Amino acid sequence: MRRHPLSQARWVLLLSIATVSVAVAQPPVDPPQPVGVIGAPAGTGPYAAVAESFASMRHNTVYRPAKMPNERLPLILWGNGGCRDNGLNNGAFLREVASHGFVIVAAGYPRAERALDNAPPRPPDAQSPPPPPSARAKDPTQPQQLLDAIGWMRAQIADRNSVFFGKVDVDRLGAMGHSCGGLQALSLATDPRTKTTILFNSGVLNDGPESGRSGIAIEKSELEKVHGPIAYINGGPADIAYKNALDDFSRLNRVPAFFGENGVGHSGTFWSQPNGGDYAKVATAWMSWQLRGDSSAAKMFQGKECGLCVDANWKVRAKLE
Repeated sequence: MRRHPLSQARWVLLLSIATVSVAVAQPPVDPPQPVGVIGAPAGTGPYAAVAESFASMRHNTVYRPAKMPNERLPLILWGNGGCRDNGLNNGAFLREVASHGFVIVAAGYPRAERALDNAPPRPPDAQSPPPPPSARAKDPTQPQQLLDAIGWMRAQIADRNSVFFGKVDVDRLGAMGHSCGGLQALSLATDPRTKTTILFNSGVLNDGPESGRSGIAIEKSELEKVHGPIAYINGGPADIAYKNALDDFSRLNRVPAFFGENGVGHSGTFWSQPNGGDYAKVATAWMSWQLRGDSSAAKMFQGKECGLCVDANWKVRAKLE
């Protein structure tokens, strides 16, 4: 029987409709919050902190003490897990750290807060092979937008009308991030302006950048360019980044390095404990030591009897001498 001449065109049309339907079925991206302070002040530190969106830098989200103290605070740059374009993704954790006297710029528009989740850690998920580099979508956020925030903050501290006028020291700069955002932080760690770095549940892929899903093409050789103290905070063997992070740590011999694992899996304690839990305490102590010179905070990491060393929930390795 002879095929109708329009049947092939009909099939193309049906396939096109199906493709569009799949695209429409994908969950929508939350719209950005309006410019201004987002949510109530929070955190257990001496300066309850808020998230804020600025018209002059909409593509990032800022965390700061609600009432800025009369001193110059260190600046921290933050990359989200999945390199997500959501500066509120780690809101509770970042408000907590900021409440101890830091200003933090998180990558991404402020979209939606993530709720507390007390689920136990899961074993690593089996993942399908990553797509070839040519087929990968660009990461939703990029390290450059965090580097751009340094210049933005310099303008803010010189502006008498800014809440940051004379209140931030951009020369005391730290970087940190979770998972894909940890790789963003590592890329910032090679910038001489960055004084210290923390990678949460992250590490350079042992099989090369093409073995992952991120568009960040970081090789192990980049570890040689890190010029300041670096900490790896990891969820243990259940963390999909565990082997990568351990391999990174084994290669770091030019700068002080610390590795701590606590068996909580790849999501850490960002959403399983109030105010970011243990991860927030570690981040606050490390940044207080490295950016403020706080010798009391250093006790969490230094020496055989360090705070994490004697904590039964943690296993540590250190190259700090």
